[in-house]
Amino acid sequence: MVLGKVRALAVYFDSLNENNLPAFSGGDPVSGRVVVEVTGDVRVRSLHMTARGVAKVRWTESRNAGANTAYTQNYTEEVEYLHQRDTLIGDEREDGGPEDGVSVLHAGVHEFAFTFNLPQMALATSFEGKHGSVRYWVKAELLRPWLLPVKVKKEFIVFEHIDINTPLLLAPQAGSKEKTLCCWFCASGPISLSAKIERKGYTPGESIQIFAEVENCSSRVVVPKAALYQTQTFYAKGKGKQIQQLVSNLKGDPLLQGKSQSWGGKLLKIPPVSPSILDCPIIRVEYALVVYVDVPGGLNLSLSLPLVIGTIPLHACSTRTSSISSSCSALSWLGLPERPEAPPSYSDLAISEARRRECLLGCDGSDGLGEDPSSLLTYITEFRYLPPPLYSEVDPYPDPTEVSAAADLRRPDTCPSR
Repeated sequence: MVLGKVRALAVYFDSLNENNLPAFSGGDPVSGRVVVEVTGDVRVRSLHMTARGVAKVRWTESRNAGANTAYTQNYTEEVEYLHQRDTLIGDEREDGGPEDGVSVLHAGVHEFAFTFNLPQMALATSFEGKHGSVRYWVKAELLRPWLLPVKVKKEFIVFEHIDINTPLLLAPQAGSKEKTLCCWFCASGPISLSAKIERKGYTPGESIQIFAEVENCSSRVVVPKAALYQTQTFYAKGKGKQIQQLVSNLKGDPLLQGKSQSWGGKLLKIPPVSPSILDCPIIRVEYALVVYVDVPGGLNLSLSLPLVIGTIPLHACSTRTSSISSSCSALSWLGLPERPEAPPSYSDLAISEARRRECLLGCDGSDGLGEDPSSLLTYITEFRYLPPPLYSEVDPYPDPTEVSAAADLRRPDTCPSR
């Protein structure tokens, strides 16, 4: 028997996405092959496949005392989402002798299939951050007698799907703020800012429509701006570490004193970024749109609108739902003016006094039995825009019976005897 060597050990996945990457979600089956290429006969004790998924956080803090380091504190935390081990060749036991359960692989290429299911639970999305990461991988390990093991590891991607077509993520986000610049000897007018966006949930590649109003009553020239920020928060041993990164931004025109500026749907595109991570106990990835006014020589006036970056894009039928839920603030997103037109003037719609008297007499003289039902609608339509009548002590349309009775009382010959 000619002893050979292991030329290659590799892991391949059967299912790849449109970007030729192995990507899965919670509950999905994962299948693939472990490929071993040998140049001759190779004695093998075992070949194991291990699938793991781990969220891990780690950072170090040190405190200096003069020229010396007083102490160094390590913060480490780990959460395991997946751990599965399968034996492809040999025995599961690893405590046997070097010759126990030895198999022989002959020269050539050998493939060993594997399959497993991801847990039916909320998995953390694959992520790489400065102080932590969420990683999933398949590791193959080939053990041979009297030789060092051969190992290979291949990572795969897990997406915890976030559907933005939910009422919470379709709700509009809005806010307003005002700031006055002043000192001991002078005071300037306020700077006001109001902004809104059509919904809370977006997916990478979409553009955020920003509706904003900025009014500058101060004595300085200010610039309205908008920026999308990603905030990474890491937790370990009861302590948190936070990092904020700029994802995308845009800038408006400079605003002079006494001027105002409106953004009627200014677009800010979302680049390819990691989805929000909201359920992992040690790593959170959150997003916020910050609309702010850059004030030279002073603190900026800023307004933060929280966002959620999801994986399932907006459905066509959800667009109308999100617009209806926004009530008045959604008028602009529906293509309607934000300020409705004023109602018509009563003076333009009021009818003449003769026409009014004619309608009243016509209604009083009808018994309603053989009348056309549409006449009531005509009456309502005729008078729906009429202003209320002017107050007067004299009835302009007295009852004829009451008028004749009052005239008789005023005659001297009809007065009752004392």
